[in-house]
Amino acid sequence: MNLMTRLRAFGLFLICALPLPVLAAPPGWTVMLEPAQLANILAASPKVRVIQVTGDYGAGHIPGAINVPYTQFRGPNENPGAVPALEKLTTAVRNIGVNAQTPVVVVHAGTNSADFGAAARVYWTLKSLGMKDLALLNGGFAGWASANLPVSTDAVMVAASDFSPQWSDQWRVSTTDVEALLSDKSARLIDARTPDFFEGMQASSGRPGTIKGAGNLTFSNFFEGSRVKPQAQVSQILASYSQPASPTTVSFCNTGHLAAINWFVMSELQSVPNTRLYAESMTEWSMANRPMDNEPNRIKHYWRMTTDWFSSLLGA
Repeated sequence: MNLMTRLRAFGLFLICALPLPVLAAPPGWTVMLEPAQLANILAASPKVRVIQVTGDYGAGHIPGAINVPYTQFRGPNENPGAVPALEKLTTAVRNIGVNAQTPVVVVHAGTNSADFGAAARVYWTLKSLGMKDLALLNGGFAGWASANLPVSTDAVMVAASDFSPQWSDQWRVSTTDVEALLSDKSARLIDARTPDFFEGMQASSGRPGTIKGAGNLTFSNFFEGSRVKPQAQVSQILASYSQPASPTTVSFCNTGHLAAINWFVMSELQSVPNTRLYAESMTEWSMANRPMDNEPNRIKHYWRMTTDWFSSLLGA
């Protein structure tokens, strides 16, 4: 046996003797999947967990998907954007039978672009709980059904796991954090809401207006209908956004729902460094005397509310 033959044999021995890493994500896995991609993955990897968080699960869902209402990952009525207690979140993830290594696809109904926010917020929560392989379905269940892929109406039940997640604040900022970031001007704050909310013409909770110094990048800019635009277009949108890059990027809205869309696009699809979600968003920020921009006086605000009410009565 010559030297090269011996080296090849020794290398083969090392490959066989050393433990191989366990790869949880199946081939073809990305953080956002097209319906055909997901169908191929499910055909080859039955251990992938699919959870549907919005829509009428009983009327139809992806075969094997389990029903996990979005409300399980939301806060109390006074501020749905607040992060639930770890105990509540632990119960939620155990009930879907997963652990940190389980590949999970989060599916929304796909009725409109805003609905994507439910899946993005659940994705953000699961990532913060330590789950490694997560994905969203572009177009949601509506996209799956329109691709003529199989649909089931059979309810799926799974055994609970004993997963004990640990929360990480790596992708989150608190109200106290935002106050500090404003003070040292080390972050760009991006309001994901529509211009009417950003400009203080509308408010769903708290005071109208936006966080002082924030810019506006409405979540819907990233969509064509209910589907996220191709990545090249998304890159162009971010490149043309007026606020300069900062060490930290903070996405916010009213309750962390629409902001989760911008967070997902920037952090997960475009790899913008240190992008974080302000989960409690304007609902918490505006409940105290914190600095704001575009805050109208009371007369202007209530006049706008009154004219909007009359318009709705007249069907305008």
